[in-house]
Amino acid sequence: MAQAIDSETVSTTSQFVTSKDGTRINYQTMGTGAALIIIPGALSLAADYVPLATALADTFTVHIIERRGRGLSGAMGADYSIVKECEDVAAVQAKTGAQLLFGHSYGGLVAFEAARNNQALRKIAVYEPGVSINHSIPIDWATAYQNHVAAGKPLDAFIDFIRGSGPAFMKMLPNWWLRLIMPMVIKGEEWDKTVALLPSNLIEHKEVARLDNTFQTYRDVSAKVLLMAGGKSPAFREKTLQTLSGVLPQSEIKICPKLDHFGPTGNRISEVAQVIKDYFLH
Repeated sequence: MAQAIDSETVSTTSQFVTSKDGTRINYQTMGTGAALIIIPGALSLAADYVPLATALADTFTVHIIERRGRGLSGAMGADYSIVKECEDVAAVQAKTGAQLLFGHSYGGLVAFEAARNNQALRKIAVYEPGVSINHSIPIDWATAYQNHVAAGKPLDAFIDFIRGSGPAFMKMLPNWWLRLIMPMVIKGEEWDKTVALLPSNLIEHKEVARLDNTFQTYRDVSAKVLLMAGGKSPAFREKTLQTLSGVLPQSEIKICPKLDHFGPTGNRISEVAQVIKDYFLH
């Protein structure tokens, strides 16, 4: 297993590149070895992946992108699309020379889009990528969510999201109970971060919906691909990987039985790090 490393013992530097449209993109760098880019998911910051990067830092030079609309990076922009995210990845890749890429959730979708017709990438790994197949990632929560965000009701918007896109049992829970329990589950800085990212979360999920059933284009990914999922995640996650495996020229699937969707940012990060190391080193 990968050894836990104290993030305070790993030196981190903050760097910047300018993307194709002029947007300034921040990324965090740590470690030594072959260059590896990490692309965070929705409702996440680069800081959420520092523990994973720290666990990889003894083997790789890890660059965590602070995706546009977050932290020190520039705004998403009025003309945002996943194409912009791919341009951001390309800018970081050009500066770092990275041939390895890891993406989680929406970051996994970005990784696939960035890897199409990209000969510079040698290997990529994705953990439960935000690829929608036959509307497997629903968007019917979006209208209520948007209305609640506009009305300054972030808790109601977040409940709309988790009931609409989370496990099936969430839909069975009464709204009053969720309003009571969610502030106890997500609070403090974590809640402040979530509230700040609610608008971008909607925009990004609209991109997921726009790209529904376009997975056939990933035939153009020449890199070898590791498809990862947690054994405790909804069954459609593994089914998505099976479908993608049938399209990608070179791929393999790894299911981590004890993990859920938040494996790369949860409390069993060393397991994810070890799988990534084993794949990228062989």
